[in-house]
Amino acid sequence: MKVEVELISKQVIKPSSPTPNHLRHYKLSLLDQLTPQLNNSMVYFYAHESMSITDDPSNHLKKSLSQALSYYYPLAGRHVDNTFVECNDEGVPYLEAKVSYCKLNDVLENPIPSEVSKLLPFAMDEIVDTLLGVQLNVFDCGGIAIGICMSHKIGDALSFFGFIQSWTTIARGEARDHEGIKTRFISATLFPPRDMSWYDPNKIIPKDENIVSKRFVFDATVIDALKAKYEDMMALQKTPSRVEVLSTFIWTRFMATTQVASKGHRSYVVAHTVNLRSRMDPPLPAYAFGNYYRAATMFPLLDYKGECCDLVRNLRVEIKKIDNDYILKLQEGIEYLNSLREDFKRLAKNEEKEIVPFTFTALCRFPVYDADFGWGKPTWVGPPAWKVKNVAIFIDTKLGGGIEAYISMTEEDMVEFQNDKELLAHISK
Repeated sequence: MKVEVELISKQVIKPSSPTPNHLRHYKLSLLDQLTPQLNNSMVYFYAHESMSITDDPSNHLKKSLSQALSYYYPLAGRHVDNTFVECNDEGVPYLEAKVSYCKLNDVLENPIPSEVSKLLPFAMDEIVDTLLGVQLNVFDCGGIAIGICMSHKIGDALSFFGFIQSWTTIARGEARDHEGIKTRFISATLFPPRDMSWYDPNKIIPKDENIVSKRFVFDATVIDALKAKYEDMMALQKTPSRVEVLSTFIWTRFMATTQVASKGHRSYVVAHTVNLRSRMDPPLPAYAFGNYYRAATMFPLLDYKGECCDLVRNLRVEIKKIDNDYILKLQEGIEYLNSLREDFKRLAKNEEKEIVPFTFTALCRFPVYDADFGWGKPTWVGPPAWKVKNVAIFIDTKLGGGIEAYISMTEEDMVEFQNDKELLAHISK
């Protein structure tokens, strides 16, 4: 289903109260500096029949957004270089659009990431100096879709969902006298910024103009069967998680369908993002705002049958290394950055083989469906197409314990991957 969006209006929403002078210079942390300038993006769909609110949805959103920005004051500022945010209360773009020749159910019956992207204020890989953007899309049927983008430069996925939770709490009228809103902006204190003039985080993203993004749904029964298979095959002492087995399966099928054409000239590296909050001593709360993540990386191998023998085991080993000692070195900064420089030098010398990364990000168990603005929880929530090569995003299905996997790769690789018989035998029709 093609989505046709007509922009109706564009406004700028400012905080309901001014940011105090002592908070107007928000320093980026080292982890913010290391993060590429992408946009965490989601679109929230609400069916007309499920909406009980009588007030105009747009006014309701704008008023509550203005109040939320007073708590999340950096989001209403402007990003300056790779060092700080000027918290000048300039506000965030708020767009209103009409979706023509299409009902909300038409989109939900077969969500296409590239079409979902049209419902956002800007693209996920678009570099902008604004840190937040909102687009309200109204369908002919009366349903709405709220597209929200937050700069990854200032916060990770958990920060994004934390902001959404606070905004919706305010929208429901449950944040009187500051109750129900918890924020903590201390990332630059915990991970002091450094001179990063030698480092361009945007260049580490394996972009390609010829990227396609597809959605694949794996039912809970399929994931359970994969658990049993890999647990037996790898003789694991601990049952693998849903994320571990699905990562193993997807990477295995990717490698099996793409390595033939490479003729052995590819070297594969798998990365899995890890939340640092719970790994710190003392641990940080989930609402701590910023980029509190790193990537565990590994170089897995296939056996002669084309099955992955060590991905789960290696993944566990590498994630275990991201402990408090690792975080202390990261906070100190110098040793970590020296190691990063050496990694870049080694990659530059490796000219014989193409280094092919594949990155997994799991948003499972995140509060994706908690976005109740006062008219009920969303009918469905989905991300846009990622214009980044070899990325898989995992999101829980709304019901049933399954996982939606959003996978991006080159068009050439996707043709082979999506037609793989083993993959087709496992995905929901």
